[in-house]
Amino acid sequence: MPGRAAAAVVDVFVYVVVLNLFVEYLPAVVSETFTLSLLTAVLLKGVLEVVVLAKNRVKTRFREAASPIGKVGAALLLWLVLFGSKFVVLEAVDLAFGSRVSLGGFFSVTLLIVVLMLTRELVRRLLDGYDSPVPR
Repeated sequence: MPGRAAAAVVDVFVYVVVLNLFVEYLPAVVSETFTLSLLTAVLLKGVLEVVVLAKNRVKTRFREAASPIGKVGAALLLWLVLFGSKFVVLEAVDLAFGSRVSLGGFFSVTLLIVVLMLTRELVRRLLDGYDSPVPR
């Protein structure tokens, strides 16, 4: 992928598509308008970037822990980041959009986030493949 800005735009587009598929097929996930879906995707991009950054820092802490207690502490912290991030996403969406956007509850937002991250990675890998010349 050419640059960070291009990658961020692609991520938001991927998030819009996935989010709107969830809106269409999961009754608990609601967005009143496409504009709200787009704004929600931008919000999700920001929140999930912070979560990924926190997760990566905790993973580094886990790898660098010298004692078993340090490893257990880092593992618990990682679980807390992964578990708590769902509530952060739900609260951020509620604060930003109120009842006009709902990502459902814990399980639907967890599924949404997993699908968002997997789809984002799949699209990035697909686009990275187009950057290299085609073998003959």
